[in-house]
Amino acid sequence: MVLFQVGMQVVFVTGTAGAGKSQLTSILAPWYEERGSTVATVNLDPGATNLPYDPIVDIRDFIDLESIMASHQLGPNGALILSADMIATRLPELQEAIDEYNPDYTIIDTPGQMELFAYRPSGPYIVENITAEGKAVLFLFDSILASTATHFVSLALLAASLQLRLQIPSIPVLSKIDLIGTKWKKIMKWASNATVLEEDIRQEASASDYLLATGVLRSLVKTDSSFELMPFSAQTSEGLVELSATITRILKSGEEVDD
Repeated sequence: MVLFQVGMQVVFVTGTAGAGKSQLTSILAPWYEERGSTVATVNLDPGATNLPYDPIVDIRDFIDLESIMASHQLGPNGALILSADMIATRLPELQEAIDEYNPDYTIIDTPGQMELFAYRPSGPYIVENITAEGKAVLFLFDSILASTATHFVSLALLAASLQLRLQIPSIPVLSKIDLIGTKWKKIMKWASNATVLEEDIRQEASASDYLLATGVLRSLVKTDSSFELMPFSAQTSEGLVELSATITRILKSGEEVDD
């Protein structure tokens, strides 16, 4: 079985720090390769250490965090912010390195601190200007963070904000489901049923938090910012087949076909 291809497809992997972006990248890339596609993995985090995959293209080859700290007399946080802004200036070199590999899919593992990619100018610039046939973004809902109703709403708002910033199709993924037992099934119910979610907010939140959380929730529902979460575990690969099928459908409006 191979995946029907029309030009390079780019998938940006995003989410809060520790949501499992690099782990998902390390699993998704070989899954496509085993099915006959060529895949370029791109590390876009200049501060990354101990990645669980060997990136084909690595921003650390173009931007050295320690050199930035030394030359600009910055601490780690300041250097990360400056390096994030510098990534956009290296897009031609990143594009050239990707194109030399000539992949069917490019999976871009974005910085661990999501705001460095989503809310600095370079992130939206890269998303808009990287050359590809199709583009999509995965937003990882960390299941541990999303395990209370109010926290789930805050992540849903963050996902909507990211989509507003990047302006490309977004696929929400509930990551690390193996770490919370069967609680992930309740999170899935929240994602599909706003009434159930609002009732659980009422039971767990103070009066002021209830008003804020339900106000955000109703605004998301009103603006049709609802979504279907894709549950996924990097440890067991549960949900991988469904996630890859959704990526294929979103990117190309196509299906997997036999060779």
